[in-house]
Amino acid sequence: MKVAILAGGLGTRLQEETQIKPKPMVEIGGRPILWHIMKIYSHFGFKEFVIALGYRGGIIKDYFLNYRTRDSNLVIDLKSGDTQVASAHDVEDWKVHLIDTGIDTMTGGRIKRVADYLGDEPFMVTYGDGIADINLKAVLELHQKENRIATVSAVRPPARFGQIRLDKTGVIGFAEKPQADSGWINGGFFVLDSKIKKYINDDDTVFEREPLERLAQEGMLSSYQHDGFWQCMDTVRDVELLQSLWASGNAPWRIWK
Repeated sequence: MKVAILAGGLGTRLQEETQIKPKPMVEIGGRPILWHIMKIYSHFGFKEFVIALGYRGGIIKDYFLNYRTRDSNLVIDLKSGDTQVASAHDVEDWKVHLIDTGIDTMTGGRIKRVADYLGDEPFMVTYGDGIADINLKAVLELHQKENRIATVSAVRPPARFGQIRLDKTGVIGFAEKPQADSGWINGGFFVLDSKIKKYINDDDTVFEREPLERLAQEGMLSSYQHDGFWQCMDTVRDVELLQSLWASGNAPWRIWK
């Protein structure tokens, strides 16, 4: 089963990083968040990726073109230009399609543009800026059981604000806002039937609006409720949080060995 990753957005809320690179290339622990997402999928055996490129897509192309040599020892003959890999680290057995889908294309349009590379079988889709300790096999099993056109992973939004506990006019304490107090939101990690293409009109189609709303109205949208860790990377604060979790050695999304 192929995995499409939407990696073409501008990342305007993270301009400190995205002025020079696309948001999926912002690093956590020295690796782009895109790599972390792909490691989550490959842990469950999904190793063929179709990456929908847009803003500064060339940087993502360069990353994968040099993936094998980046962490290897090299011998370079400067006169001839010949390069040999003297010793290489283990490299993931991934197949990666890098597809230009336009700078201004919306999420639905990006899915439609890579449709030919996804074939007529069901496929997975996620965003290039969200990570989780989600059981992707369980998401797929639910999709197959429900036999609907689409399955979306519903997650709890991260708690951003603490609570003040009050007693009349006095403050009696503070508490971190529990994540479970919030409602469910779209966490990505979709499974889609190839019929989804009929729900997407053109480049201007926002996948989260008309297509998903129409599927919901028709009773053709399932939800996998993920109560575990989930975090998107929208702001500098999010980057710092993910960096600290990775540095601690206890990053919840690191489910691979």
